Amino acid sequence: MRNYIYTFCLIAAASIAYFFPQYFIEINGFQLKELIIPLLQIIMFGMGTTITFEDFLGVIKMPKAVIVGLVCQFTIMPFLGFAIANTFDFPAEIAAGVILVGCSPSGLASNVISYISKANVALSITITSIATILAPLLTPFLMKLLGGQFIAIDFWPMVIDICKMIIVPIIIGFLINKILKDRNAWLQKILPLISMGGILVIILIITAAGQKSLQTVGLALVFATILHNVGGFIIGYWGARLFRLQEQDCRTVAIEVGLQNAGLASGLAKAMGKLATVGIAPALFGPIMNINGSLLASYWSKKAVDK
Repeated sequence: MRNYIYTFCLIAAASIAYFFPQYFIEINGFQLKELIIPLLQIIMFGMGTTITFEDFLGVIKMPKAVIVGLVCQFTIMPFLGFAIANTFDFPAEIAAGVILVGCSPSGLASNVISYISKANVALSITITSIATILAPLLTPFLMKLLGGQFIAIDFWPMVIDICKMIIVPIIIGFLINKILKDRNAWLQKILPLISMGGILVIILIITAAGQKSLQTVGLALVFATILHNVGGFIIGYWGARLFRLQEQDCRTVAIEVGLQNAGLASGLAKAMGKLATVGIAPALFGPIMNINGSLLASYWSKKAVDK
């Protein structure tokens, strides 16, 4: 049950914010949505402290698996999101939020889920790291190509926003990790807790801000988000099988594709000034992907992998 505690917390946070939104919009005149980008930067800083040069050597050690994973990451979820957005006929900004989730890189949860799933953790870390570094160009490009059919997308401002939200904090975290070396054990203990708390706060704020939009498209959007997430797992796995990757690597690619950086998508929605509409799909995707990811990890953890 311990593996599901955080997932239950995410569901509880979304539920509380939906039924009592007035408590999570502002405090004494301060708009709580202003916390989203700083919290995301702290989360990305935490990721930076865990990255090493060895994570990027995976491209040399297992080039085929890394390339397949990255290609699947930046094709399956964006185009699947685009197809779902069109199929469900959502309002333009809600539809753009679905696509924005798909255009984001893989999330931090993928590394933990890969470990529980007996997947290739080294490959997972490499794909997550490289996908995050590629995001400043690929996410705006894909969003312009697909999401631009629903709302106006400014390519270069989005590039700059992503750099400020993830690249700069990751670089700072990486440098601090190198400077501290073996003296950063305390940092490694506290930052994951801060990151988890930050994600909970982001879910609270976005759900409260978008409560009226959720009332309009709530159940349909929940179903669409589940379809997007589960579809990513399934197509990612069989896409990797198509390229004849080993079972461990196929599991890893499936997890990397299905688990997106919903926090980044939320931050971009805030930067666009459309948190209550574009930001709704990312807010739902976070808890849903954790539920489905935990269930998938539980299933795979019981199935042996041929060495």
